[in-house]
Formats: sequence, structure tokens, C-alpha cells
Amino acid sequence: MTQRLWAPHRGNFSALLTALVLVALIVPTAAAVTRVDGVNGSGPTTKVQILALNDFHGQLEAVPATASSSARIGSLTDINPDPDVTNLQCVAPTCVEAGGAEFLATHVRNLRATNRNTLFVSAGDNIGATPLLSAAFHDEPTIEALSKMGMNYAGVGNHEFDEGIKELLRMQYGRCHPVDGCADGDGFRGASFRYLAANVVYKRSRAPILPPYAIHRFGTVTVGLIGMTLEGTPTLVSPDGIKSVKFLDEARTANRYVRILKNIGVETIVVLLHEGGSVGDPLNPTTINSCTNPTGALPPIVNALSNEVDVVVTGHTNWAVNCVIDGKVVTGAAAQGRLITDIDLTVSRKTNDVVGPITVNNRIVTRDVPPASDISALIAEYNAVVGPVAAEVVGHITGPLARSSINSGGESTMGRLIADAQLESALGDGAQIALMNPGGMRADLAFTAPGPEPVTHGEAFAVQPFSNIVTTKSFTGAQLKTILEQQFYTSSGGTRTLILPVSAGFSYSWSPTATKDNKISNMMLNGLAIDMNATYRVTANNFLAGGGDDFPGFTAGTSEATGLDDLVALELYLEGHDPYSPVLGPDRITQVP
Repeated sequence: MTQRLWAPHRGNFSALLTALVLVALIVPTAAAVTRVDGVNGSGPTTKVQILALNDFHGQLEAVPATASSSARIGSLTDINPDPDVTNLQCVAPTCVEAGGAEFLATHVRNLRATNRNTLFVSAGDNIGATPLLSAAFHDEPTIEALSKMGMNYAGVGNHEFDEGIKELLRMQYGRCHPVDGCADGDGFRGASFRYLAANVVYKRSRAPILPPYAIHRFGTVTVGLIGMTLEGTPTLVSPDGIKSVKFLDEARTANRYVRILKNIGVETIVVLLHEGGSVGDPLNPTTINSCTNPTGALPPIVNALSNEVDVVVTGHTNWAVNCVIDGKVVTGAAAQGRLITDIDLTVSRKTNDVVGPITVNNRIVTRDVPPASDISALIAEYNAVVGPVAAEVVGHITGPLARSSINSGGESTMGRLIADAQLESALGDGAQIALMNPGGMRADLAFTAPGPEPVTHGEAFAVQPFSNIVTTKSFTGAQLKTILEQQFYTSSGGTRTLILPVSAGFSYSWSPTATKDNKISNMMLNGLAIDMNATYRVTANNFLAGGGDDFPGFTAGTSEATGLDDLVALELYLEGHDPYSPVLGPDRITQVP
């Protein structure tokens, strides 16, 4: 097996395209030995299997069903509709515990054993927003686990950029963390699989930060893979870590590399795209292998892709999908390793193109197979280091805390807790109001027993895993209103409803029927109307304060002050309000006609 790698940081873009043709990433493997009947005169063919994953988010450990306060095995109405639930996967009328790297590895290896011509790929977000077991070691355990499983290629996702470009490159190429070193004491070699990043280019050179595509060879048959993240990644990660790069249009970028692949004789083309949508009823867990009315950002991109693309492996929205859109097969495997997508192709050895139908099956990663011993050992190794820290009790709660809405205004008990914690932590910086992005809340806190229930550091970390910094800025009342209006519109002109939880003492109303920039009304702070010309100190995590989640209004703030790590702020608040009781009222955010 030989492998030639491409250095992305040299030369101008026109020279880059020429170089790509000459030094594409090519990895040969054994060819199938069985000849089968060709299709339409295609002659002998090779069966190729692609196993696809997306949005794994470092979910190494198998989570028991009892870990979610609202997810129970039973009727479908009992299942938590949140797509981030990491323990159950349903196919009507039953649900089973699913996921866990030990079992995922076994499923991948069993499927690989059925076809020597197999690729294991990912459509991004392997890392980022990960549990403590992975995040405490800067996601090195996840990279090591996926490498042990034999992953071949991964498109980058937005969470691959959570800690910036340099950290992503460290994930690929290895070495210890520049600040924390290698906490497990045995070094870090980086990923044995190849990250692909076609649409992430350096601003100065216009060269991609990582190889834009790979060509994988099965005997005389070749498969081209193009990997990329969504163009909107800059709105989802902290700006400082990506200030040297630009994110390009997905379809235009893919089509450029399709032409290159075609020019060098590659006819079977797979795109690993970290972007998605939804199908039918997004809360219906029976849709893992169906495709009803696909909507969202992904379908228009697929429509704009070249017809030479055969398969698009997707992610980002955590959808489980098995679609054909504009003649292209589109797949998605939910999230956290609960599903693995099995894609089977028949490729002509004469034309190098796909012949016959492409079959797709989203398979549940069940736990009725033996756990992979090498992955079990890896998990145990890291748990030996982090386990005692994870088990430390940081406070108690008297009821469940969830991210789902408790009123028509869009508030949640978890959102109220975090906003209040960040406000209290920033009082020394003059904080008066705290706002929280819902995407920064990654887990619920379950409550299963009568009386106060302990919250561990590991559980608190699962809620806030990003290590963001509590940041306070000054805004006029008018600027604060602008921020709140941006909950309903994207900077590109699209519509949305993304409600930011707020701290105690601040309240407002919003109307779904009001016109743009007029949806927010009745803003109050401690019983007094917000003065559009007065100045207020507003607290948020540094991701949101920097304009993250497409809230550019935050960048208008002045007199910035930084405080605690957001997880530290949460744990100190739980400690200071022990036991903490979830706040159910009065409403801080009210929806009006």
C-alpha cells in the first residue's frame, strides 16, 4: 500500500489545481476476486462497500437508557424527541439501546468482513461537543478509537474547528497539546485516517488547509471522495481560531473537484458533506431508512451538485436519512454512533463507473454483539485517568433540568440555570443581563430519585463541554433589541426561531406574526422598561459574544471583560445554590400574537 500526500500551503490556486491532478491522494487496496455479470456491457465489476458515519461527537462510552430522564424503552411517545439523545434508536414499534464505540467497532469490522473492498468514512463532527472522557484529552481518545476501527476518510465538520485550525491540524498529524501536553503519558500520533477539506482555504494562498479529495483504489477500480463542511461554519465556531481561512460555497467547490477527478479518469464519486436537513416528521423515529419531503439547507446543494456525483454522505442536522435527491443517493446516520450507513456499489472495471442500483441501509449499532476488546481497553485507559474527576459531586438538584421548552416563549429549565449562573459569575464586571445560546447546552440533567440528587462534574461537563469564557460587554438598549431580533432572521436573510435563554430579572415578549425588526417588545429589567439610549452590561459566553450562531449584533458591544470558564461558572452556581431547584416560572420570555 502506498500513500502520497499533498502539501496544501504552497503555491497559488492555479498551480494548486495542476498539482492536485498530479499528486492526488491515492490509496490502493486488494481487488475483489469474484467476477460478476456486468450491466449494459460494462463487463466484469467490483462490489464496493462504503460504511458511513456522521456527528459521532466522541461518544465513546455506551450510554444506558436510564441516562436520559425522558428516554425510556416503550411506546414511541415515550422517547425523547431531541435528536441528540445518545442511548436509544427506534424502528417502529420498538426501540433498542444503541451506540458505544466498543459495539460500533464490532459492527464495522463485521460488515468489513463481508467485502474486502470496504471504505469506512465520516461526514464530519467526529470531535467537538464531546463527553468528558474525550474532551478532557482534547479529543485524542476519539481520534485514536476511530483510527483503531479502521476509518479511512473523514470530511471536516464545523465542530472540527471548535479549537481552531492549528488544533485540527494536530488532530490529523499528531503531537502533544501545546499547553496540556499528552495527559495519558503515551504521546499522540494523530489520525491514521485522512481528513478532507475541499472548501476550507487559507485566505492568503487560497490553498485548502487539508487535501480536498482522495482517490481510493480497489485493484483497477477507483473511487473519488471529496470532503467538506458547510459554508456557514464561521457562524458556528469562535472567530479567532479560523481568522486565517475562508469557507467556500459547497456545490461550486465540489463541482470544481468533480471536474478534476473526471479528467484523471475517476468516474465513481462520493461527497462527504457536513450539511443536512430534515425529512417528514423530524420527531418520528421510524424514518431511519425513508425519505419524505426532504427540506433544509441540504437539498438545494445536492440539486446544484454535478450529476457525476453518485453518493452524498451528509451530517450536521443529525438526521437519519436514505434519499435519492436529483438522481443522487443521499445518506445520513443520525448521531453519536447509533447508526452506521451501509452503502453498496457495483463498479464496472471497464468504465470505472457505477453500474446497477446503489443500495443503502442505515443499520442500528445494537449492543447484542461482542464489544471490541481493543476499544474497551482504550476506554478503560482514559477512564483510569479521568474517572475520579468525573465522579466528583459539584451540587444537587431537586428536579430534572432539560433543554426542551417549558413555555410558548421558548424557555427551558436548563437555559434559565445557565443564564443565571453566568450572570452571577459576572456581577463583578457589572453584568445586568445574561443571554445563552441553546446550541451550547449539550445534555440534560436527569432526576430519577426522590429528594436532592447529586450532579457530578462529568454530568455538568456533558451540559457545557466547550470551555467557553464568560464575557461581558456594554450595549445600548437599541443594540440589545437588535440582538434579540436576530433570533428570527439569519444574516443571509433567511428565517429561523432560535430563542436565547435569559437570566432572572430580564424579560421581553416576541410575536411570530410581527414584521422583521419589530418582533421584540416590552423589554424589561427588574420591572423597568429598557431605555433604547441607555447602556446595559450584557453577559454571554465568548462564542456568542463574538457573534457566534449568526448573532452579529454581539460584535457591537464595547468595554469587554472576560471572566470564568462557563463550566466553572455553572459548577460554582450549583455549589452556591445547593440544592438547586429548577425554575418553572414566572415566564421571562413571552410569546404574544
